[in-house]
Amino acid sequence: MREFQKKWARRVFTADMLFVVVVTLVASLIGAWLKQYPGFSLFGALIIALLIGMMLQFPIRRWCVAASKSSQQRRAGIKDAAGLISNKLLRLGIILLGFKLNLTVLFTQGIKCLPIAALVVTFSIMVTYAIARRLGVDPMLAILVAGGTGICGAAAVMGLSGAIRVPEERETEKADDVTMAVATVAIMGTVFALAEIAFGPLTGMSHTQLGIMAGASLHEIAHAVAAGAAFGAVDIATIMKLSRVLMLVFAAIIIAIWWDKRHSQVAGGGKRVVAFPWFMLGFIAASVIGTFVPFVAAITAQLVNVAYIVLGMAMAALGLTVNFKAIAVQGRRVFLASFLASILLVFLAAGVAKLFF
Repeated sequence: MREFQKKWARRVFTADMLFVVVVTLVASLIGAWLKQYPGFSLFGALIIALLIGMMLQFPIRRWCVAASKSSQQRRAGIKDAAGLISNKLLRLGIILLGFKLNLTVLFTQGIKCLPIAALVVTFSIMVTYAIARRLGVDPMLAILVAGGTGICGAAAVMGLSGAIRVPEERETEKADDVTMAVATVAIMGTVFALAEIAFGPLTGMSHTQLGIMAGASLHEIAHAVAAGAAFGAVDIATIMKLSRVLMLVFAAIIIAIWWDKRHSQVAGGGKRVVAFPWFMLGFIAASVIGTFVPFVAAITAQLVNVAYIVLGMAMAALGLTVNFKAIAVQGRRVFLASFLASILLVFLAAGVAKLFF
């Protein structure tokens, strides 16, 4: 135990860790500030934090560019610190995000939304994954994009990444896939949010139906809220979207088991351990506490703000280490897969909205 504590102390209490914490916290706070302005609100704080992290990678890389031993150690230290922050803080952020889910509202006003959410999430994940694989996208990136498209954008990508276990030598590849998936669903969500806001009223659907369509088809919570507000149906759009967010728990568990059976890289005689996403239990616990404990319910908004700050730090840390060359290799194929799946998702969402509302 003492050796374990010493090992973690050497990783956590370092100048490089302090530097990365400050940089990612500033990036997250800037994202939280910018999201309140028109245009930026469609991207949301998490995507802005990721973009800031990606831009900061270049000056930081120049700072570490010298060939001396000390600069090489600094670069390795920054990479390790960024990896630790993106890995651990994303779990904490997902847990805190659970306070956003009011279970009473979901199981009363949103009772019709829950089965629709289950259908939409299942359809989206399966179809997006199938299209991506058909286009030659690797399985890990395909399932991350599928989850982000079907559930709740960047938060889903990060949550599902915790359900995927890979060997240590593939951790960098996994981080690149997470970044690529987040960028894909952010751009697609923004494109389709603008398209729905522009063309939704021309469909002849009621305000409620348009709200349901937005909540059932758009990728990020910010996208659904923006479109719902444009349609005068922000409440039902948000409830529909949060119903999909709830499906993240079940999707993470199922994908963890599926990944272990289909893509485990442990040798036949080795010990196989399913990467069960235990932090999802914390997500559910936070939802229960936020719904039924009065004094916690009173500060739910503040807790959710903290969740987004923490997740923003994790996103900025991902941006600091992203491999742009690796992203460019599969970029066009995964964008096409997400685009085609998003079109199908809009038609499905519009169909269920007209049929049940």
